[in-house]
Order: sequence, then structure tokens, then C-alpha cells
Amino acid sequence: MQTAVVTGANSGIGHAFAELLIREGYDVTAVDVNVGDKLKSLQCKTGQLDVSSPDSIAAFAKAYGDGPLDLLLNIAGVMAPHEQDTLSTVSYDTLIKTFGVNTFGPLLLTQALLPNLLKSEKPRLGVMSSRVGSIADNSTGGSYAYRASKAAVNAVFKSMAVDLKDKGVVVVIMHPGIVKTGLGPGSWASKEAVMPEEAAEKLYKVLMSKGLEDTGRFWHREGFELEW
Repeated sequence: MQTAVVTGANSGIGHAFAELLIREGYDVTAVDVNVGDKLKSLQCKTGQLDVSSPDSIAAFAKAYGDGPLDLLLNIAGVMAPHEQDTLSTVSYDTLIKTFGVNTFGPLLLTQALLPNLLKSEKPRLGVMSSRVGSIADNSTGGSYAYRASKAAVNAVFKSMAVDLKDKGVVVVIMHPGIVKTGLGPGSWASKEAVMPEEAAEKLYKVLMSKGLEDTGRFWHREGFELEW
């Protein structure tokens, strides 16, 4: 049985991804900073993990043990309210919190679980980015902490793809599109908004269709590549 770790699994896309992987027959470990009802409802191993805390990451990696890990999905993310993330309002605390979860967390968790990934015959690594992290696609400005954290995580996982290619690790950077989650409720009215389950299903198809020739590229949930 293939193994998977999914972060951010108490809500939204993380929860939908965990459910999907369980249906696909994975031995899933689903984690979140909040151990709520949705996380507890999953028919798999669950646990508490604060990806912004090095101590929490170290404890989780120790508890996971030395077994192989076939798929690591870094889904957990945060976004400050719009009014707190403008040029005139963004603060050091907002920047640190946003980067801690969206950028530093995926890097340090992947680092901690890399020995497990390298024991897999077909290791795969996914990270949830966002199109707003595309510098070339930025035509609206704003969202300083969130936008920069996603541009940074793109750079991090592109570097991982280069460093891990000769070890056979496929790295997939994903944009979910507009999704009806608690992260951005103001965009739910958009005609492009979908439920987390649809986003997870489409992203899973993208994730599993990529090989080493595609490692480190940035993909929309609909399957087309996004510019940096």
C-alpha cells in the first residue's frame, strides 16, 4: 500500500485531498494545526502538526518513523484578510505568519521527511501554490505577504526539483484556481469558483500525470502550465 502525508487536512482542499487518497487506497496520515471534527472524521491516521513550528515538525517526523513515504502533499496555507495585506497595512507579524505557514513550513517539513521520501520506489512531492505567486502574471498588485509567500514557495520547490531529480523525486507545484474554502470566502461568487472536492480531483490528475521530465513546473488545476 502506498503511503501519503497531507497537511492542512482539517478543511478545504487538504481535507478533500485526504478523502480522495483514502478512496484511492493510500495509507494516509492527515495532519493540521487544528484537530477539529473534519480531521477526526477521516478514516485514516490523523495528528496535530503546526508547519510553522520547527519543534512540531521535528516531533511529527519522529512519530512518523523511518518507513517509506510515497507522496507528501504540502497543502496547509494561510492568507491574511485583504485589509491587513496592503502596501499601507502589511506588518512584520503578518509577513512572518504568512511565510511561516506558506513557505518555511513546506520547505522544513519536506526536509524532515526527505529520508522517508527517498525510501519510496516512486517518490512524489506536491505543494499548493497560487497563481498570485506568478510575478509575470501580476497585474493587480496588493496581497503583499500572501503573493510573496507563494512566489517564494515556487522558488523553493523549483530548487528542490533540480536537487532531487537524480534521486527520482517528482516535484509538482500546483495552483488550485478559485476554490470555495475559508481561505478566500470573498471570491466564492466567481463563476470559476469550485468546491474543494472538484479542485482536489483535478489536481490529483495533474499531480499523478507528471514524470521527471515535468518536475518543478507550475500547473493550473485544469492542466495547463503557468508562467513564473
